[in-house]
This record gives sequence, C-alpha cells and structure tokens, in this order.
Amino acid sequence: MNIHIIEDDPVLARALQINLELEGHSIFISSSVASALKLESEQQIHFVILDLGLPDRSGFDFLTELRAKKNNIPVIILSAQSDEDSIVRGLNLGANDFMKKPYSFKELYARLKANANKNEQVKDFKKISFADVIVDIENRRIEHASGILELNRREFDIFSHLIQRAEMIISRDSLIQILDKENEIFDRTIDSHISHIRKSMKTACMESIKISSVYGLGYRLEKS
Repeated sequence: MNIHIIEDDPVLARALQINLELEGHSIFISSSVASALKLESEQQIHFVILDLGLPDRSGFDFLTELRAKKNNIPVIILSAQSDEDSIVRGLNLGANDFMKKPYSFKELYARLKANANKNEQVKDFKKISFADVIVDIENRRIEHASGILELNRREFDIFSHLIQRAEMIISRDSLIQILDKENEIFDRTIDSHISHIRKSMKTACMESIKISSVYGLGYRLEKS
C-alpha cells in the first residue's frame, strides 16, 4: 500500500516511514500542504497520515481540498493539536480517524489497517492485474501465465510501483524516493535493479509485458 505521510517534523516523519516500511508499505513524505497536494496529483496514494500544524497552511486545508476533489482515500489525522474542537472539525471535514501525539505506533497501525479494510479504494489495490500478470501486494507475490516471478525485496517494490502505473513513464527520482531508506540509492543502483528484473522476467518466460527505458525520463512498464 502506498502511504502518504504529511508531516513537517523530519524526525517524526522518518520514524513513521521506517516502521511502516517494515510492514511492507511504500512511503511518500510531504512537509507542506502545497507539496502534499502536488504529490497526490502525481502518485497513486492509498492512505494518508496527516499532521495539522504545517508550515504553509493547516492540515484542515489539505483535507478540505482532498475531499472537494471527491477523493475518498482514508485519512488519519495525527496531531498534537488535539483539543475537542480540532477533533470534531477534522472528522466533520472527512477524516476517518484522529490520533493524538505522542502516539503508539502499534495503535496507529491497528487503526490504519482497520480503516484500510473498510475502504474499497484500498482493497482494489491489494492485487494489481496487467496483461497476464497479477501482483499480490499484501503477500508480495507475482504470478503470470508461465508461473511465478521471483524478485528480491527492492526489486519487488520497483516492479509493483511500475505495474500500479502501467503505461506511465516513471522517473528514477520517483523510484529512489520509495526505495531509499539509508540514503544509499542512486540512479545507477536503480538501473542495476531494473536490469536484474528484466533478466528475471526473461528467465521466468514472462513475455506479455516489458520494462522500456525512456531516454532522459525513466522507465515504463508496458505490454509487449
């Protein structure tokens, strides 16, 4: 699941990112309302964790604009601004849940899963189909007409990111953002992973799709 953390405290955002990635999710981070709205328009997001005290505008503004676009993805507000009026306002604007800081990650993750399981938009992305390929996001399994495609953790994350955006050009920077946990991912690392994925696809006789290089822009997963 692609989770968008909107939080201007880099330490808190990083801690959340690490814990959620350990649960198998892809994480996007924004530190302002402007950058959060831009990312929502560019990426397929399945869940939002939203702070209220952002540097440019209130998290309430983000929530208002998100719901005005008829975007019903689940949103949990996670904020130190936790007086009764703020909680009521957040829920009335369309938040699915509200948690106070400081928080327990165990409780937050339980609430996240409960809200995700209620939402059809999230359920639809637990399995992704394209051509004769099915990617089971939750169980990290890739099936196709000729069998199973075996990939390591990072390769699976790249492949699932590409197939969720099939036929779209995906930049290296976008792939670096979802993979980089220790600031050790570079363009050449992404290229190496893509090369290995292509070899694995060939070995597995996966012929219905291919990963094409788009010069100067990135990669595109498309039908062969």
